Amino acid sequence: MSPLASSPEQPQPLRTVLAATKSWVERLGSVWVCGQLLELKRRSGAATHFLTLRDALAEVSVTVTASTGVLDAAGPVAEGMEVVALVRPTVWSRSGSLTFECTDLRASGEGRLLAQIEQRKRMLQAEGLFDRARKQPLPFLPRSVGLITGEGSAAERDVLQVARGRWPGVRFSVKHALMQGTSCVEQVRDALAALDRDPEVQVIVIARGGGSLQDLLPFSDESLARAVFACRTPVVSAIGHEPDTPIIDLVADVRAATPTDAAKRVVPDVADERHRVEQAAHRVRAATVRMLERERHYLQTLRTRPVLADPLGPVTVQLNQLRELRARGERAVRGRLREEAAWVEHAVGRVRALSPRATLLRGYAIISTDAGEPVDSTAAVTPGDTIVAMLADGTVRADVTTVETRRGSDG
Repeated sequence: MSPLASSPEQPQPLRTVLAATKSWVERLGSVWVCGQLLELKRRSGAATHFLTLRDALAEVSVTVTASTGVLDAAGPVAEGMEVVALVRPTVWSRSGSLTFECTDLRASGEGRLLAQIEQRKRMLQAEGLFDRARKQPLPFLPRSVGLITGEGSAAERDVLQVARGRWPGVRFSVKHALMQGTSCVEQVRDALAALDRDPEVQVIVIARGGGSLQDLLPFSDESLARAVFACRTPVVSAIGHEPDTPIIDLVADVRAATPTDAAKRVVPDVADERHRVEQAAHRVRAATVRMLERERHYLQTLRTRPVLADPLGPVTVQLNQLRELRARGERAVRGRLREEAAWVEHAVGRVRALSPRATLLRGYAIISTDAGEPVDSTAAVTPGDTIVAMLADGTVRADVTTVETRRGSDG
């Protein structure tokens, strides 16, 4: 393309220069570039988003536009990842600024590995392998601790030394395996199955020191993650260092930041436990003393009460009341007996006054015929009849010789 002819007297219009620049730049066409995703700005509801790509070696960065469809098709990409992008340079006619339009975006290198691991995490999480409700608690003091680690590794030394320093009597069942490389997954999985079958092993530790993303990649393997999830024995994952989070860290029942941290989690510290026992004993003694003091105070309070100062006092009061009631009852009975005796005596007197015997005692007699018929008139007998006279002390039989009737008498 030949340069534009121009002079101070005959300058080119700005639109012509921009159009020529735009035409020349766009002749480059689409090109694949690699770089680090420095910044990603997703605009909610917008169709176009902005990315900043930086060269891995030089201080060079460009702004790239990408549609929502391109970003969604790229999968899980995040700031800091290495990516490759299919970009097309162009010049905006209005501002004259150079920009790049991205039509395809993919993670590359470690970024690609991280994207794959992230996708695997999402799949396993959806299946519930990371569910906290399914994680098993660690035993307080296991009979035996299973350890899977590299032979002669620093991780093995750290776990054994720290655990035995905390609890000297701890027992270990150690299984050595390659902790990186192509055979790592198979060997770790076989060692895990062997320890899970051992009835003496009550917790399993998988320990490895730090390393690169590629070194720790086997511990994000799907089959190993599922093997850890299927273990009946609680599993402690101690892979890498604090920033490293392989998938088995999320599947394991407990994640330890380092192998040393794993040793601290699987066995208690004998010094700490002794201190806790001493503290508990002190609290028990203090609680016992407080309880005894409280009960002693309660007993002292009871002793000062009148009922305990003179236990027979209430009995004496009740006895006096009983005696008083008894005396009142006896007086009432005697009074009633006197009343009833007087009434009986009066009734007897009346009965005696009306009794025929009382009349007989005054010298009267009851006369009846020999047949027992009462004689109440001189007309009832005739001379020669026999009469019977009932007296106070017996009877007299007499023969009637004369009957005299009084004339003019009233009875």
